[in-house]
Amino acid sequence: MAGKVKWVTDIEKSVLINNFEKRGWVQVTESEDWNFYWMSVQTIRNVFSVETGYRLSDDQIVNHFPNHYELTRKDLMVKNIKRYRKELEKEGSPLAEKDESGKYLYLDFVPVTYMLPADYNLFVEEFRKSPSSTWIMKPCGRAQGKGIFLINKLSQIKKWSRDSKTSSFVSQSPKEAYVISLYISNPLLIGGRKFDLRLYVLVSTYRPLRCYMYKLGFCRFCTVKYTPSTSELDNMFVHLTNVAIQKHGEDYNHIHGGKWTVSNLRLYLESTRGKEVTSKLFDEIHWIIVQSLKAVAPVMNNDKHCFECYGYDIIIDDRLKPWLIEVNASPSLTSSTANDRILKYNLINDTLNIAVPNGEVPDCKWNKSPPKEVLGNYEILCRVSCCGECVSGRHFPSLRWCPLLFLGGHCWIQSGGLSQMSAAGAGLSITEA
Repeated sequence: MAGKVKWVTDIEKSVLINNFEKRGWVQVTESEDWNFYWMSVQTIRNVFSVETGYRLSDDQIVNHFPNHYELTRKDLMVKNIKRYRKELEKEGSPLAEKDESGKYLYLDFVPVTYMLPADYNLFVEEFRKSPSSTWIMKPCGRAQGKGIFLINKLSQIKKWSRDSKTSSFVSQSPKEAYVISLYISNPLLIGGRKFDLRLYVLVSTYRPLRCYMYKLGFCRFCTVKYTPSTSELDNMFVHLTNVAIQKHGEDYNHIHGGKWTVSNLRLYLESTRGKEVTSKLFDEIHWIIVQSLKAVAPVMNNDKHCFECYGYDIIIDDRLKPWLIEVNASPSLTSSTANDRILKYNLINDTLNIAVPNGEVPDCKWNKSPPKEVLGNYEILCRVSCCGECVSGRHFPSLRWCPLLFLGGHCWIQSGGLSQMSAAGAGLSITEA
């Protein structure tokens, strides 16, 4: 009989520990032999560090890829998506097709973004094209809304630059990198308030890409009604949906936590906008997620000991166009409400069922392709080895491209089924629908 899984974590959250204990797993310390380590992003750096890291054995798995930051650092995510677009353009891929104004038809899913201070001159050039626009500045390596502010004048950037040069933080270390993005100033509002979506995406392997989306994501609402007025640019209760910020607002509701389930959002949109456009919106969200993962797949260290559950933040504008804002490597496991705790407990339960087959001592050599029966509330977004099966079971009538298929094996979606374009280079076997 196989031994019990030995676990260790440096994240003391009940939704984690209760799941480990439910399975009868045995807690050990980091210095002992362990099989499963749910760790912070700081710890993963040490585990895979050239200087301090160590070699993992086949019965050990961890919950981050070594260079997850290629997706989860704001500047690197944008850099990789831009590179991905250019590569598709160079290949002559129809995915990189542009409209008359030069915008990507299928890959325009991140707001116009520049890195500061490196891209300052490029930003100024873009700013002057539409001087009435609002931009949002974010530090690349921080989370929970920390260090974020909005600007609508170049003088505000110059002031920030001067202030940062004299701050005690910067004087002791290299200047903190920021991204500056065109602010989505026309967000879809519900009850007059801005919101975003937090969606959970599990990646079991990048090559081949196998990823799953959790059906039970949620919306996070601002506590103050939205206004694009310049007088409210500094009011983060109007503009930032992060719970870490909104919980300090006077109107924060501790019972529902300013959250709505994605299923409630879907019902609301179906009743106010119609089923067809709502389905199109969610198809496009799936498309965005898969394309972002395909953008980083070539540079991701696809270590066999790793899996990762990401927190995707999506904003929908008033034309029902979804925008990828950022991806989080360690989405919060803190429970702000009773429903929140249930959701996150079930999220971890379903994640473990996929990452640790049968709850037994892991073998990192397995094919990372679990049977459908164990997916729980996860749904397949992309699993190359069964792409024909996936597509035949789902329909994307609003898209010309199947978002489930791996780069190099794109298929037209036609009324008669799937028409293979170029699967040869990817070594895929595509089943006709």
